[in-house]
Amino acid sequence: MKAEVLYALAADAILVTHVVFVAFVICGLLCIVAGKLRAWSWVRNPWFRLAHLIAIVIVVLQSWLGAICPLTIWEMALRERAGDTVYAGSFISHWLGRILYYRIPDWVFILCYTGFGALVVFCWFWVRPRPLAR
Repeated sequence: MKAEVLYALAADAILVTHVVFVAFVICGLLCIVAGKLRAWSWVRNPWFRLAHLIAIVIVVLQSWLGAICPLTIWEMALRERAGDTVYAGSFISHWLGRILYYRIPDWVFILCYTGFGALVVFCWFWVRPRPLAR
């Protein structure tokens, strides 16, 4: 297998990881709210809640600092090494890239990430996780 193909596959794997991360952040909050309303005990798992909180804090801090996500940087570097243009590669990269990346002003993302982060923090207090040490 040619090196370019391996770089393209690695870039696709990173893109899938990026989408899974985004899905975890979004679906995690939806599950926390639904879990509160339906009395699901697993949404109070402190490790899940801590991982979820840390994930959104990272996103919010990156947006405030104007930093590009390391997953994006890594993916772009691999695509470049594969001789690929950004998101014009394989089927996976094309469609997942369209889901994940939009062309709107940065301030809109910063506002959305900050608002979403505030919701996660609110839910931390509304749906209290169990203590770490039991």
